[in-house]
Amino acid sequence: MQKKIRAEGTAAARTSSTGNEPGGEPAPARRYHHGSLPDALLRAAETVLRRDGLRGLTLRAIAREAGVSHTAPQHHFGDTTGVLSELAATGHRRLAASMIERARGVEEDEARSRATARGYVDFAVNHPDLFRLMARNELLDAERPSLVEARRLSARELAGVAGSPPSSPAPDAFAELSGPQAVAMTALWAYVHGLASLLIDHRLTRIAAATDTFRDPQELVDAVIEQMGIVRRSVAASPPKADSTGRQATEEQAACKNA
Repeated sequence: MQKKIRAEGTAAARTSSTGNEPGGEPAPARRYHHGSLPDALLRAAETVLRRDGLRGLTLRAIAREAGVSHTAPQHHFGDTTGVLSELAATGHRRLAASMIERARGVEEDEARSRATARGYVDFAVNHPDLFRLMARNELLDAERPSLVEARRLSARELAGVAGSPPSSPAPDAFAELSGPQAVAMTALWAYVHGLASLLIDHRLTRIAAATDTFRDPQELVDAVIEQMGIVRRSVAASPPKADSTGRQATEEQAACKNA
């Protein structure tokens, strides 16, 4: 009997030291013990996303990482799309928080715009895989309430890039825009999102290295953000020629063709 107990203890110690389950299967990195299981599953999903990428982000991989039954993710989120959508919602909330933190206490219009842009880029640099997932609409449930609300939250803060600081708790920043506002918002969002994407995809390394001015791509991006006022002023100087129905520009184009 004592020999059997010693043998079981030795096997348990071996399992603990190698991190493997009996039979050679890797043990979960962390075991779920208490608290919110959905939150634990989302933390596990983000860990898998960072380590294995989107291809490795399966319900079974998430359950294994969290140390729970393989049916737990499906029970709480429905399917992989549900998990990805909740993960994207988490990303949008963090993105909003990053922009808020950068713009905190900045009052001057253009300075606030630059600070908000830097918060956007900060998030992308700190969470590149999550940032990419948030843009993969084909993988997400765009109607999922948590994702809808989180996107509204990040859009509200993103409006600061166009010089429109949020004024109410949770407005939909894209719900009602004039033509010039829509153009300005689109141009500046493309500007900042493009910078963030180029930076995390390592597309700016050669450009930054081609000059003695910048030590790394991050400094290059920061310098480009400093010039963002050029885009804002350019858009402001060239408002679209259309009334609220959008007919005016079309009528002018038709007149030019008939002239």
